Amino acid sequence: MEVKEVKMKEKAITNQILKYLKSLPECFCFKQHGGLYGTSGIPDIIVCYKGKFMAFEVKNERGKLSKLQEITIEKIRNAKGMAFKVTSLEEVKEILKGVMPE
Repeated sequence: MEVKEVKMKEKAITNQILKYLKSLPECFCFKQHGGLYGTSGIPDIIVCYKGKFMAFEVKNERGKLSKLQEITIEKIRNAKGMAFKVTSLEEVKEILKGVMPE
């Protein structure tokens, strides 16, 4: 009998990240909702952490950025913001450590 490896869904990863970010002092964050009234290509999670603008596009391990997402991330970086594709809460924690070392 073949055992399938359970992959975490993007929604579950996003929820973990949001829960963690909301527990941090000096952190404001929200989930960007796509769809009819949203802006296409905007990363999933928008963050202001200790005065720094960040955006996280959440993907599962196999997820790839769309061309529009790549362009949007580049535009954020060109505006001196930080934007990242992440696949786990651990990645976000590492990014935050690099941005705001203790």
